[in-house]
Amino acid sequence: MIKKVSIALLVLALSTSCVSKKVYNDLENKLANQKKENRKLADENEDLNKAKNQLELDKSSLQKEYEKLKAERDKLLADYTASSNNLKNLQSSYNALEKNSDDVLKTNLDKNRELLAKLEAKEKALAAEQARLNKLMADFQERSNRVAELEEMISSKEAAMKKLKETLSKALNAFEGKGLTVEQKNGKVYVSMENKLLFQTGSWAVGTEGKKAVVAVGKVLADNPEISVLIEGHTDNDKFAGAMGQIENNWDLSTKRATAIVGILTENKAINKQNLTAAGRGEYSPLAPNDSAEGKAKNRRIEIILTPKLDEISKMLNEL
Repeated sequence: MIKKVSIALLVLALSTSCVSKKVYNDLENKLANQKKENRKLADENEDLNKAKNQLELDKSSLQKEYEKLKAERDKLLADYTASSNNLKNLQSSYNALEKNSDDVLKTNLDKNRELLAKLEAKEKALAAEQARLNKLMADFQERSNRVAELEEMISSKEAAMKKLKETLSKALNAFEGKGLTVEQKNGKVYVSMENKLLFQTGSWAVGTEGKKAVVAVGKVLADNPEISVLIEGHTDNDKFAGAMGQIENNWDLSTKRATAIVGILTENKAINKQNLTAAGRGEYSPLAPNDSAEGKAKNRRIEIILTPKLDEISKMLNEL
């Protein structure tokens, strides 16, 4: 879809003398960055799931191997016990037959030596299997600990995002019912603000009430420096009818609006600007069909998408 949109923009740029090459290049760069970010997040999520599944498979395999070795050890132990009992019996027989003939004594001695040799061999085999079992148990425990640590880290990230969502909901409570929603999905937190809260038609200047909401979001972000922030601008599919030269189309308008939100957030000096990304999505990521006034109103929005940084989890996966 993004590729088709990019081609459409290129055709539009080549067919219209009013299109600014700089604006076009900026849009292309922003689109490439957005695609790269989306692809990176998708790859990281897929890698996490693959690693978790592989660890679970390894855990199951080690458990089976452990059970198998334990059964072999038990069998060797039983053989050892039986052999010990046989040795005791032979020793008793030896004592009883000692007074008989030298031939009988020699026979018993030979059997005794043979039995002792077998017993010694079984003891060595049992010791070797025990050592192997101990190593397997240690490997199994190490992998189990890593899986538990990884699961705990993922759970901690999810809990942190849940807490962040609750904090944002509390901070933005005053704007409830004014076109602002906060929700958590896919491991991220989404703050959605409809244009009726932020902008006048065709404008990218943020109104007073909308600026208060953005400033409130910024205060929460300042307390959470480990969060990546993507600000997306969205429009409905109505063709832009504003003055040419300032705004080229809906995509241009959505980009300027996203950038305006970034501008307000960066007024808070405690926010790390490296965590912020602005992107215009135009009309190409609607929440509702554009066949009604209500649907169009939902689609005209700014979305602030908060994503936890996964550097620690990626590092752990690379070390496995």
